[in-house]
Amino acid sequence: MNKAITDGLVLMPPAFEDGLDVWSSEDGTPGSATYDGAGNAALVAADADFGGCLELVKNDTLTKLRYMGETPLQPGMYLQIKARVKAISGNLPSVRIAGWAGDASFSHVSGLTEIGTSEALTSYGEVVEVTAIVGSGDRGGVDMPWGLEPVYGHFGLDLTGDNGGTVRIDDIVIEDVSEWFLSESSGMIDARDYGAVGDGTTDNTDAFNAANTAAAGRKILVPEGVYHLADTVSFTEEAVFDGTVTMSASARLVLRHDFHLNAYIDAFGDETEGLKRAIQAMFYYTDHDSLDMRGRRVELYAPLDVAEITGASTLEVRRVIRNGQINVQSSTDWDTEEVTSQATYSTANARTLSNVANIANIQVGSLVTGTGVGREVYVESVNVGNQSLTLNHPLFGPNTTQTYTFTRFKYVFDFSGLSKLSQFELFDVELLCNGRASGIMLAGGGNNFHLRDCHIKSPLNRGVTSIGGGCQDLHIDRCTFVSNEQPLRAEDRQSIAFNINSNDCKIRDNRFQRFGHTGIVYGNGHMFVGNHWFQGDDFTDSPRTAGLVFTYPNVKSVVTGNYIDNSFIEMTNEHDVAPDFSSEYSFGGLTITGNIFTVNDAASSFSWIVITPYGPGHFLQGLAVQNNTFKSLNGFIERVERIDTTYADLEYNSTRNVTFEGNSFNGVSQNTINPVSLEFSQNTASTSWVLDPSGYLPFGGWARVVESIVFRNEMTNASGSTVFETPYVTVNYGSNKDQVLLTFEQAVKGTVNLIARMDRPI
Repeated sequence: MNKAITDGLVLMPPAFEDGLDVWSSEDGTPGSATYDGAGNAALVAADADFGGCLELVKNDTLTKLRYMGETPLQPGMYLQIKARVKAISGNLPSVRIAGWAGDASFSHVSGLTEIGTSEALTSYGEVVEVTAIVGSGDRGGVDMPWGLEPVYGHFGLDLTGDNGGTVRIDDIVIEDVSEWFLSESSGMIDARDYGAVGDGTTDNTDAFNAANTAAAGRKILVPEGVYHLADTVSFTEEAVFDGTVTMSASARLVLRHDFHLNAYIDAFGDETEGLKRAIQAMFYYTDHDSLDMRGRRVELYAPLDVAEITGASTLEVRRVIRNGQINVQSSTDWDTEEVTSQATYSTANARTLSNVANIANIQVGSLVTGTGVGREVYVESVNVGNQSLTLNHPLFGPNTTQTYTFTRFKYVFDFSGLSKLSQFELFDVELLCNGRASGIMLAGGGNNFHLRDCHIKSPLNRGVTSIGGGCQDLHIDRCTFVSNEQPLRAEDRQSIAFNINSNDCKIRDNRFQRFGHTGIVYGNGHMFVGNHWFQGDDFTDSPRTAGLVFTYPNVKSVVTGNYIDNSFIEMTNEHDVAPDFSSEYSFGGLTITGNIFTVNDAASSFSWIVITPYGPGHFLQGLAVQNNTFKSLNGFIERVERIDTTYADLEYNSTRNVTFEGNSFNGVSQNTINPVSLEFSQNTASTSWVLDPSGYLPFGGWARVVESIVFRNEMTNASGSTVFETPYVTVNYGSNKDQVLLTFEQAVKGTVNLIARMDRPI
């Protein structure tokens, strides 16, 4: 490519014979002295070697010759300045090509190399050719790399050495040699041709932008070297990195043509830095909504703090990271940090701890533990000035002032520095936590975080953690979570696969293996469909732990088509600031249908559905357990359901809308059915028949309603005579109120079918 021809530029200065008034004895700038009429300059009409030429006597320490015309320079242009010189008489000087660099405001650009290599004249009459190349890039063979700031030059030559010598100079030639450096056939331009300098300190922002503008469909080569960028650069053309880039934290490199992880790793020469910079770029522009890791495995030595990496506080447009693996390596940056501190709690500010000692050392995202603190309570925000912390949940029963422990786990992806993150997806990404790190900490707010076809393996403490409302509409689909605590007894495990603080989450078609708990779930409107969570161990008669824990009493949720393996579903109200029942909804709103429940080698006291009231007065209102299969292996269990009365019992007189039907029971000593249809026989005549459905009624409930009584055959008195009589029915009978009493006017005997309930259906 010849830019002089392509862009219609005039490069050649006029011949000396056209007049010396455009040839300066200084820098060539307007107003400088010329050789027109100078005593040491003369035109020679017919030199044997040169024809017309300039004869010049060296009479200054540095004798300059500069063309006063403005020879244009453009990014990517390389000019060769050539002069032929011979000594005529007197002292023999040295000669070199020289120039003066001017910017767009016609000012001198200082700090540049403005001279070529000096050649000594060693004899009279011998023609010596001196050349130098000037251009924007610091390329091999370029004598004067001027970068992008100069837009023109005044070119000529210098005579150095002793004064008194006479030389003759042929017409100076300036020609475009850009094609020597720019290969049209390669389809690639070199960033150095546009002023890039790979010394690790020079700011190459303008050079990279100029190269991108000039590329026009060609690739941009960033050759070997370290290229610093002080500001954001966006490449719309494909970039090939043989060298690497460094940037300030706030600057961004946007590779729009090749937005994938490999391109960023090539650009920054480091896997971790490349991943960080790719995430940073993805947050700030809309040409691409997803970062493809191209199946790459990244070795990670510290958490990816997304707010710090991106400098953002919110993101509410769809973004996806997909198709890759992150492998956590040993580093102290993964070490869990723990702080103990005294603080004050008041139910009037149910999610606040005040007067917090040592507050500056407590981090957002810390797990809070202590007396009266439920599971998965986290620090949502920290106000050091007010010495107060905001929590994601109220506490159910702490002392007014007490000591708390604040534990900060470290996560591969940590979004907790963002106040809001919505529509973010991780798709087909594997996190190999290796027992060193936890998986993902969500932002404080936002919605529609989606984890799809991902694997989270061996997280140290947690799989996915929500510290606030960032789990609203959380989706976890077709993922695998494998605990780091698999060899331990189930009761000794501390890890949790995920927690939920908000509403409307969908957890579907996943496998969760041997965590302490699979999910701690607050809020309502959730769907758990097609999952398999397994929390067994290799020990006989070992206690099992809750897999799914609902901490909002009336959950309005569905658990359908899951394989619930060696764990149970628990309903609690441990995140209620006033756990005693007052006027709120109580336990219920849960549908459990079409699941497979199994357990093996468990203690006989194990049950698959457990309610744990944290205060008195609560009752069941809306629970459907239908068409499930319950099976115990290697030993029988007593019942499938129970109440954990550690804190309180249920209020049985208020139970409503509870259905246990269509379930199958294997290895279970007592089936649970509500409403239950039973046959009772009274073999001796009596005026009082006590019918006992208590074993079948869920959760030790009362026999509150009799829907029907049907006699199977004739009712007779003691003498065998048929009696036609309707008995009086007493419900809530007996010391535990779980029996039904039939009272007759005379003593009778017979067989009756009873349908009884432990709830009022409406």
